[in-house]
Amino acid sequence: MAERRRGAALEKALLDAAWAELADNGYARFTMDAVVQRAGTSPPVLYRRWSDRDELVRAAISHALEHSRVDVPDTGSLREDVLTLMRTINTTRAQFISAMSVHLAAYYQATGTGPGDLLATGHEKTGDVIFDRAIDRGEINPERLTERIKTLPFDLLRLAILTTFAPAPDHVLEEIVDTIFLPLVR
Repeated sequence: MAERRRGAALEKALLDAAWAELADNGYARFTMDAVVQRAGTSPPVLYRRWSDRDELVRAAISHALEHSRVDVPDTGSLREDVLTLMRTINTTRAQFISAMSVHLAAYYQATGTGPGDLLATGHEKTGDVIFDRAIDRGEINPERLTERIKTLPFDLLRLAILTTFAPAPDHVLEEIVDTIFLPLVR
């Protein structure tokens, strides 16, 4: 007989099952019952934590992103920090970003959200650390660093990935940073 899961272990198992169900079958075929079956639990266990499938989908995506969080680069240069972070995202999350767009199209339509709404939280804290360091080093003018400009390199990376459903070539990342992003903050 399997050991009964509780607390954080149970929640992790439920979210892992929800993410696997979402990745395998997409939002259109995602059901609470399928997650219950995949997790080997009962409906009340799932519904005590998430009242509907949209809430569970958001939690599963947040869980997947949290477990794929990247380290904050610290190269001593804004250019290299942003490029390093973009390269890491490009090599480790391109498939994730593509799958989220394809498998979650119905979710975005039903909820009025988009990939940016779910992905943005993954790099905000990392980006803020990078930008704060660059400000402290005097590399950028903090008055020019708007929220839109902070997300711009990552938005353009996401666009490049979604255009081809593949990682962007390195010269594209360098072009985004050198010709678009850095001139806006210096």
